[in-house]
Amino acid sequence: MNGETNLSLLKPGECATVEKLNADASMRRRLLDIGLVKGTQVECLGSAPCGEIAAYLIRGAVIAIRDEDSSRVIVKRGGECKKWV
Repeated sequence: MNGETNLSLLKPGECATVEKLNADASMRRRLLDIGLVKGTQVECLGSAPCGEIAAYLIRGAVIAIRDEDSSRVIVKRGGECKKWV
């Protein structure tokens, strides 16, 4: 299924492309600093059992992001996950 959603709703193994950020200035800067810019591919690797944090593959790096913050990242589902070597 292709469509816009927020990053926190991706399931493990699912890929998406960043469309935009809905965050205030300081959080927006943090998200941009970790590579979440428009057009960036993101893969959800898994989430903690408590469900409050998830790990994502972003530009070859594994980054853990709280659901509160990842819900501010609008992504478009679909496409194959890029394989980083």
